[in-house]
Amino acid sequence: MMSTVTSTVTPLSLGEFHHFQTAGVDFLYLVPSGGVFAVSPAGRAAMELLREKPLDADDLLAALVAKGYAAPDAQEAITDLFEARAIRDVRGFEDPPQDPVDNFPLQSLVMNLTNQCNLSCQYCYEFGEDKVATPDGKPKFMSEEVAKASVDHLIASSKGRRAVHITFFGGETLMNFPLLKWVVTYATEQAQLAGQFIDFSLTTNGTLLSPEVIDFLVENSIGVTVSMDGPKEMHDALRVYANGKGSYDVLAPKVKALIAKHSTRPIAARVTLTQQVTSVKDIFHHLKHEMGFAEVGFAPVTAAPDRLYTIGNSNMDRVFDQFKELAVEYRDWAVENRMHGFSNVSDTLAEIHAGINKSHPCGAGLGLVGVGPSGDIAPCHRFVDSDTHALGSVLDGGLDKAKQKEFLDRGHIGAKFDCHTCFARPLCAGGCHHEAFVRYGDTGHPNLHFCDWIRGWTDLCLNIYGEIAVKNPGFLDRFEQRKPLQ
Repeated sequence: MMSTVTSTVTPLSLGEFHHFQTAGVDFLYLVPSGGVFAVSPAGRAAMELLREKPLDADDLLAALVAKGYAAPDAQEAITDLFEARAIRDVRGFEDPPQDPVDNFPLQSLVMNLTNQCNLSCQYCYEFGEDKVATPDGKPKFMSEEVAKASVDHLIASSKGRRAVHITFFGGETLMNFPLLKWVVTYATEQAQLAGQFIDFSLTTNGTLLSPEVIDFLVENSIGVTVSMDGPKEMHDALRVYANGKGSYDVLAPKVKALIAKHSTRPIAARVTLTQQVTSVKDIFHHLKHEMGFAEVGFAPVTAAPDRLYTIGNSNMDRVFDQFKELAVEYRDWAVENRMHGFSNVSDTLAEIHAGINKSHPCGAGLGLVGVGPSGDIAPCHRFVDSDTHALGSVLDGGLDKAKQKEFLDRGHIGAKFDCHTCFARPLCAGGCHHEAFVRYGDTGHPNLHFCDWIRGWTDLCLNIYGEIAVKNPGFLDRFEQRKPLQ
């Protein structure tokens, strides 16, 4: 009997995993742990035997030997599968995602410097038909007092972190550029006093990128993501000024000037896909190869299903087909040791590489919070200025632990029973809190309308990860550098 597997004669059966084969190698995505496991031929034969019926360790070993595998190889394969939890005995394994620890240190702060914008994008989650914000009677622009309190809250709440991060957001972030400059100086000083490293990023629509702004971003190595929806006719379909005029001609030359001068951080584009804008490949190639962005990422618009700009099921299928084509292109470039720039793939591969097994869809309300112009703390930037979702105030006691706990308990994967049999749950954890609230009225509701899409995307990225691991494993070392600051 094999003591390395079990101390009693008890049947072995298959554990929970997602099997995929690529580049001639069998892999298992181990759902409870989020790990990827390459399976030997003997291991594959063992799984095929257990798929037929449970077997105790000695009978499984004998069956493999009867198939022609040497006993040491067969025993090693069984032990490896058991230790990886790809097979289990009747006791099984208990590996639930951990609950948040008390006083989990903050790592990232999203500062909404203003809730005002110089554009009037029809799908905007902050001002559109599905907005959750309640800004009436609140400041339109963040003050220096609120900004100082926000930074102080980040530093005080991040004890134990060697590095922290601030993202500037809006409205249109650059409409409060003087405050942004002040925050960079003040936060850098405070982080140094606390013995921490701090870095900064911002999201902008690009229309206010003046030479002065660009010089400041370059000098301070501030990461930039530009919201841009592709070539002129696509971008101008919904990203317009209040008078209906498109914004492409204004922002395009300014973005090119930014990209030409800002080399300390990769400049990224963020595309919102709508019913009117679904030509993923055309958008990607325009933004990457004509505009010069280092990375391009896509996200479907967050909206109720009856909005005119919400992507219908048929178009979502078309979007996925184009995502797949771009992802395969990414794979081929990676095998040749070239960076492609499709950040949806890079982000997913980075999580696979890190063995991510999420208790929550993202860091919202946990390692990340948003702060609005009024000083109210929200789970993330998408809930800023919403009275319903406020978690406290940087001006009045900081984070309300009871409200934070209620939000996190509601969003925990353990509370999402629809997700408990899904192999993609370590990476998805049920999907975006904000998307859930807009669609279902509940931040903890699984994004069921995206389930098939997410499973298809996860399987695709696993196959890409496996092929890169076989053909150019050194490429995966790059994802060590994409790990979040600790």
